[in-house]
Amino acid sequence: MEKTFRPNPNSFKNTFCVFQEELLLKIEKLPVQYESKSGSRYYYTEKGMYRLSNHWGRLANSKWRLEPMEPETTPKTKLGFASWNDFYPDNAVDELYYIEAKYELKTVNYQHRNNPKYDNKEILRTSFETTKRIKQIRNLFNLTSWAKHFDYEDLDVLRQQIIDELIFTNKSLDEIKREI
Repeated sequence: MEKTFRPNPNSFKNTFCVFQEELLLKIEKLPVQYESKSGSRYYYTEKGMYRLSNHWGRLANSKWRLEPMEPETTPKTKLGFASWNDFYPDNAVDELYYIEAKYELKTVNYQHRNNPKYDNKEILRTSFETTKRIKQIRNLFNLTSWAKHFDYEDLDVLRQQIIDELIFTNKSLDEIKREI
């Protein structure tokens, strides 16, 4: 029988983490070690944590996101795994986050500066500033009415030019639009 691993209960307060979606068979032989009031189940191992839940994102005082499998699964309740090393500190005052855009999918998300993939090129921002820019980028991806004020040949090229400025500079959206 596998030894039960229990992390410190305060280990997850004020953390950011990206979980990777896994198949349910990964937890078939693991005991549930904690169940939240909202019904999320937690399975701890020496390598990390499995979380079975129907809700992801902001959780009390933490930000936990699930990266879906490809192709994406349909059930609402999904299993995610994160290594203990994938939990990073979170707070509202420090510039902890950078923005990643996937232009071909027209998606945008934020990552933590402690992520080993961070290359120090994207501007770091507070969670509030990051949220504001992500909203602007989503509007640029999903709407076209903003583009009527520009003379352009390819909307996707214009869109990427503006979004890159939002990610890699501290210029406001209005400044960027004026310069174009």
